[in-house]
Amino acid sequence: ERLLKPRSIAVFGGGVAEELVRQCDRMGYEGEIWPVHPKKEEIRGRKVYRSVEDLPGSPDAAYVGVNRNLTIDIVRDLAARDAGGAICYATGFTEAGEEGSELEKQLLEASGDMPLVGPNCYGLLNYLDGAIIWPDQQGGRRVDRGVAIVSMSSNVAFNLSMQRRGLPIAYMMSLGNQLKFKLEDAMLMFAREERVTALGLYLEAMSDPVTFEKAVGVARELGKPIVAIKTGRSDVAQQIVVSHTASMAGSDDLITDLFGRL
Repeated sequence: ERLLKPRSIAVFGGGVAEELVRQCDRMGYEGEIWPVHPKKEEIRGRKVYRSVEDLPGSPDAAYVGVNRNLTIDIVRDLAARDAGGAICYATGFTEAGEEGSELEKQLLEASGDMPLVGPNCYGLLNYLDGAIIWPDQQGGRRVDRGVAIVSMSSNVAFNLSMQRRGLPIAYMMSLGNQLKFKLEDAMLMFAREERVTALGLYLEAMSDPVTFEKAVGVARELGKPIVAIKTGRSDVAQQIVVSHTASMAGSDDLITDLFGRL
């Protein structure tokens, strides 16, 4: 809940932090933004802090836009500070082989009880409250209600934010490697948000069809329709999925049957 509707955002990194602050300002975000950097004094008019310990409070959301090793240390410090949740931008985890898999285990342990999105993801666009927890340009605008789109590809999410077809987007989220925060978690979170009218899913994999079915059931009970696009039908597409987010695309026939049943 704190991550979804943050009143304070801590952001770690150089250029990533600057762009995130710029996008929040563009969207009229009214909460606190606390940049953290070892050398800079100011980022877009905000005071820069030196560490998690130096922050004026426990951030509702944190964007960790640094390398994979430093990401682990910062996440550990955020969990100890009782942060509302962290989004991890860095690549080089499970999708990068054995060494990355070991680092991803360390990241999971470091996060403790704190929610964590990613790693290897762009993050969250909240167009209801103007909280753009995202390291790049985006094309959305403020809305009072709209759809929530969950994508396993940051690139697809980035491009969908640029659409000009009148689709009101309330939230856009990329999931990355889904180390801790899974597709089904996102579905349940958004289905229960009153200002969300429907869910859109861009899927590369279906790792837990039983939990997915339960999440669809909750969305149906709450009157939230779901539009789902599943990639990875061909052998080449399945190879791309593995190299992208270390996911197994699975059998297209089984996915088609599951969608048909639901």
